[in-house]
Amino acid sequence: MTLPFGGAITKYLEKEAPDHIRKAIERANKHDISSKSYPYAEEMKDKDYEDHMGRLQIELAKLQAHIRDTGKRLVVLFEGRDAAGKGGTIRRVTENLNPRICTIAALQKPTDRESREWYFQRYIEWLPPAGGITLFDRSWYNRGVVEKVFGFCTDQQREHFFFQLPQFEEMLIDEGFVLIKFWLSVDRAEQLKRFLDRERDPLKQWKLSEIDIEGLKKWDDYTAAIDETLKRSHRAGAPWTVILSDDKKRARLAAIQTILGKFDYKGQDHDAIGTIDTAICGGPDLLNG
Repeated sequence: MTLPFGGAITKYLEKEAPDHIRKAIERANKHDISSKSYPYAEEMKDKDYEDHMGRLQIELAKLQAHIRDTGKRLVVLFEGRDAAGKGGTIRRVTENLNPRICTIAALQKPTDRESREWYFQRYIEWLPPAGGITLFDRSWYNRGVVEKVFGFCTDQQREHFFFQLPQFEEMLIDEGFVLIKFWLSVDRAEQLKRFLDRERDPLKQWKLSEIDIEGLKKWDDYTAAIDETLKRSHRAGAPWTVILSDDKKRARLAAIQTILGKFDYKGQDHDAIGTIDTAICGGPDLLNG
């Protein structure tokens, strides 16, 4: 089988990955959690996960009806390290929702025109109308992290972003948008393990990019940019919800529970929603725990 990018992920594992990362991957069984700092040693059992997810899907349908009928507008940002599970979580949120009401915004690299526009402009075009939902698979926070790590913006541009950011998000909230910001975090060994899985699976190879390959060598740079970005953008009116997503199943449940918990809607079943697992879901301090 031909591996994408000349098998760059495998080569990184064999020649460049830190020894403790390589050993953690070698030790892990299929359902083991690679990170020693993660509060669980194994993934959630499939049956428990599917039972709870089934109940949450019904609650999401109720929430969709509530948003449609009341004219509310929901914006959810999914940010996080590469391979942290953003796309999979978004799919579980949207799989039973009406695509006319719920839109996924996964913006590509800015065009020449977009690169000359006001930075927030292309994101504004994707904001939902009354009665709508938009889920951003990466968002305006690209400037805080990815663009910083790879030098795609100047320090001056980034500072201007942080200067305008509070006003921009406050305007959204003042306009009546419900804004939820998720940061999905994954351990270094788990991230590499997922990249290896993508590299070897023909159905997942499309997910890999040159940014992913180069990003493997920039873990510490990412960490610094993430810490700074969360610190400078975590505010009472627009807080971050951090989810430790080494176990994708627990992460998906926590994300949906968080979304449902932001609303009071007709027929809301709190028992079905359940209690959010604060061992893996909380504020930015969770990253330092």
